[in-house]
Amino acid sequence: MAEWTTAVTSIKPNEILIRGYAIEDIMENLSYAETVYLILKGELPTKEEGRVFQAVLVSSVDHGVTPPSALATLNATSTGAPLNAAVASGLLAINAFHGGAIENTMKMLKSAAEYCGNTLDEAKVEEFVKMKFEQKFRFPGMGHRVHTEDPRSVKLAEICFKNLPEEKLFFIKLAKMIEANIFKVKGTKLPVNVDGMIGAVLLALEIPAELANGIFMISRVPGLMAHYVEEKTTQKPMRNIDQKAAIYNGHEKRKIGE
Repeated sequence: MAEWTTAVTSIKPNEILIRGYAIEDIMENLSYAETVYLILKGELPTKEEGRVFQAVLVSSVDHGVTPPSALATLNATSTGAPLNAAVASGLLAINAFHGGAIENTMKMLKSAAEYCGNTLDEAKVEEFVKMKFEQKFRFPGMGHRVHTEDPRSVKLAEICFKNLPEEKLFFIKLAKMIEANIFKVKGTKLPVNVDGMIGAVLLALEIPAELANGIFMISRVPGLMAHYVEEKTTQKPMRNIDQKAAIYNGHEKRKIGE
């Protein structure tokens, strides 16, 4: 039989090791955020990195019933779907324009850093922003449909400045410089939103971009579960769009052959 190898978890009789650490040792000494960091990166975070990563997970736990993931969960729940199916529906709605902005922000910030020679040169950042506008580029992780200043982004940056060494703050500073230069170049206020700041923080923690959507999912699942329970226990089943809001814009009635 072909072997399946893993460096993540070792299972033996009466022993469970996560990245080499006994599960009971982890249970006693690590927070959930620190444990997620360990299993994803393979090494323990410092206490300061653990605080920052915990703030990342808390920041996106929920944002009401309007995000696509919540709507998908509510719709599935309304049809009688069980918890796993309803939450899975919500997770499937996390893509490029919802949650996925984190990964795209990470790619954009790395591109900006390369363009600027890995410096925080104001003139080079302004050049980068102008170039991207000329390319009709849509800046990920910037602006919000509700918040003119995203409180989650502000607090995440504050926690990073309190806990991370200067050399780890590069991408947080770069994100804020891009925000400032978007306003300078276009006169448009597009503050770094929570997705954008999480992207900068994950780069600071050296977490791969391909894990970004998954980290958002880890954060959001408790919120989706709460919406599932609320919908199931307080609302009538089979909720639907009000007929007055369902606008048909196709052909008028017609006959085949005409």
